[in-house]
Amino acid sequence: QVQLRESGGGLVQAGASLRLSCVASGRTVTNYIMAWFRQAPGKDREFVAAASMTRPELNYSDSVKGRFTISRDNAKDTIHLQMNNLKPEDTAVYYCAFDPGLLHTPTRRYTYWGQGTQVTVSS
Repeated sequence: QVQLRESGGGLVQAGASLRLSCVASGRTVTNYIMAWFRQAPGKDREFVAAASMTRPELNYSDSVKGRFTISRDNAKDTIHLQMNNLKPEDTAVYYCAFDPGLLHTPTRRYTYWGQGTQVTVSS
């Protein structure tokens, strides 16, 4: 059973930066993907970014490309999400997700989820 612990959320003004982190524990597979999703009030959960932990591929949604950067620390089973130039529309609960496998795809259904961390961007 994989457990995910997110940290780094908070309240910031538009244009500021935040860095989220997610640590996975209990991993038993060699190939896996870790990702960030977010859910704003009244909206469906949406994909933000993903990292293949055993391959170089990184994936981003169009809405964050160029502003957000996902990075990985394989030795610590950790991913980070550096969020720059934050906008009010980035306000959401950000969830870390984990799935055995090699690559993120738009149809992948992630197996494990964290509890989420709130990011609020004021205008």
